[in-house]
Amino acid sequence: MRILFIDNDLRTYTRLTQAMKDGFVIQHVSSIEDAKVILDTDVPDIVISEVNVHRQGSGLDLCRYIRESPLLHQLPVMLFTSLATTDDKVAGFEAGADDYVVKPFDMWHLTARIRLLLRIKRLELHL
Repeated sequence: MRILFIDNDLRTYTRLTQAMKDGFVIQHVSSIEDAKVILDTDVPDIVISEVNVHRQGSGLDLCRYIRESPLLHQLPVMLFTSLATTDDKVAGFEAGADDYVVKPFDMWHLTARIRLLLRIKRLELHL
């Protein structure tokens, strides 16, 4: 399974890579523009993005981009961020996120949620 991970925090990327080492390939970029280039050429199984990426665009922009694309609209998207208000979460889901995880997070909980999104994707593909 391939994960596209968008964040400019290398510590989070390292933690995710260590936790998901068995059966997962994680491609890491630090900008929304780089993520879009990858999505346009090599679609992963899931996208995990920070909301505040600190370069052009945000994780919310990326969600909208994915949901508006005929080729990507069914791609599972998880947002994770320190933005924890109800308004922040609603904005994430309205932008098209399938899941929203608030930092700090437990790595085991995060990996379980990733596996859940991938299981849902497999079920949808078989319908």
